[in-house]
Amino acid sequence: MAGEKTVNIASHLPAMAKIKPHMPAVVFPEGRDSAGRISYTHLTLKQLNDRSDTIAHGLHETGIERGTRAVLMVKPSLDFFALTFAIFKIGAVPVMIDPGIGLASLGQGIAEAEPKAFIGIPKAHTARLLLGWGRKSVKITVTVGRRLCWGGYTLRDIIERGASKGPFEMAETKAADVAAILFTSGSTGASKGAIYTHGIFDAQVRFIRDIYGIEPGEMDLASFPLFALFGPALGMTAIIPDMDATRPAFADPVKLFKSIEDFGATNMFASPALLNALGRYGEKHCVKIPSMKRVISAGAPARPDVLERFSRLLSGEAQIFTPYGATEALPVCNIGSREILSETGALTSEGRGACIGRTVPGITLKVIRISDEPIPAWSDDLVLPDGEIGELAVKGEIVTSGYYNRKEYTELAKIPDPGAGGFYHRMGDVGYRDESGRLWFCGRKSHRVALEGETLFTIPCEAVFNNHLKVFRTALVGVKQNGSTVPVICVELEKGVEQSEHGKIVEELKAMGAAKEHTAPIKTFLIHPGFPVDIRHNAKIFREKLAVWAARQLKQ
Repeated sequence: MAGEKTVNIASHLPAMAKIKPHMPAVVFPEGRDSAGRISYTHLTLKQLNDRSDTIAHGLHETGIERGTRAVLMVKPSLDFFALTFAIFKIGAVPVMIDPGIGLASLGQGIAEAEPKAFIGIPKAHTARLLLGWGRKSVKITVTVGRRLCWGGYTLRDIIERGASKGPFEMAETKAADVAAILFTSGSTGASKGAIYTHGIFDAQVRFIRDIYGIEPGEMDLASFPLFALFGPALGMTAIIPDMDATRPAFADPVKLFKSIEDFGATNMFASPALLNALGRYGEKHCVKIPSMKRVISAGAPARPDVLERFSRLLSGEAQIFTPYGATEALPVCNIGSREILSETGALTSEGRGACIGRTVPGITLKVIRISDEPIPAWSDDLVLPDGEIGELAVKGEIVTSGYYNRKEYTELAKIPDPGAGGFYHRMGDVGYRDESGRLWFCGRKSHRVALEGETLFTIPCEAVFNNHLKVFRTALVGVKQNGSTVPVICVELEKGVEQSEHGKIVEELKAMGAAKEHTAPIKTFLIHPGFPVDIRHNAKIFREKLAVWAARQLKQ
């Protein structure tokens, strides 16, 4: 469109490098010194900007150009940051797929993205060759590390090609130009590539900065790679912790608390699973983190007891924020632990749902009638009154417009708004708005259990049973029996609970359910050894898998 403003998400990096050239941009743990202390390496903002310029020159020489789709499968590292900003500077499109979605889904995602380039560590290239990923489309390969039999370029080759060429002339992309394809976790259905534009990324930077009051010079413990990329754009130092980012629940708390202490971290992103692990360790060992200004937790609802435990580690005005959103739209709503622990958490425990706060400025959210079919056009008649549970639909500049090469899913998820322009995105979640304007999350739409005459929603039901002191978490599923749906609560117990206690616990859970109107229909409880969860956050429960397991148990 003529006159449209130039927007390139990578432009934040040289702008910050000009203001604070010597501020560390990324800090990475390289190992340990002779005294056993963690040794770190880093890039300053200027060094990261210069290195990404060099890599951009080198990649461009290999044929990666504006609009080229490039799979990026590199672990969190200095190279990951430099490569990502280099690809953005070129105006190419990084395709980011979480390896945790499974090999079949990963291959399907790469096939849909039709990438011309594949940039990855040796393990990723080995899988590419063995499984045929991108066989029809990939023409350019770059190995980050040791290249074996597959040819192509190494990152060292790329750097040598781009050396001494000075600043890279950044692509003058527009707000509507595709910046990246980010694949969803696939925790509820097929993994799909959400189309991110430069305008969406730019809006997210503004939203995150303004909502949380993030200032240049802060230190961010970056436990989630994609969120970590916002660090340099916001003028924060991204401290990469010594952990497997794909398994946050199993991170070593000692290492993370040491990184926080070493750099005086002021900000941290932590999935609920990581928050739980750190809070339990911190409570046991009397850890305090006075430098922390805020913690941001997303990926799944964080239980009030998890928030309370971790909050005791913080000082002053610091609190935990639990923004609501998804790969397709983030952030949508926001709420802090202070409000949850003083008010809404108690209501969550009673079965009211999880309060996700109020919509952030610039976002419109509507609660509409629940449907599993496409909605061809927006109508205000879809909107439900306050207090009634329905689908959550959102509109705003951080909302993605569709899925790459997935027309049928785009039509199912988007509602065109011909009257006002634009579209609404159906979040795939259900919830309601209370009398004060706050939103309450009641679970995934696909996880609702429809009985004859009523519908049960996961979060309000599960919260009642999660109150049991020996229960770690529960999951509501529906099992078909003799033509009817039987509601079943799968139960994962706290560690150390003896099997001899299982019968007593089940009877206590039955009594807890019978005491609440909305959980009274649930009569069946099954103890599960350990729930299957998503790899990205280790928090989203794969209820579809549990439903299959429960059906088998009931047949025995």
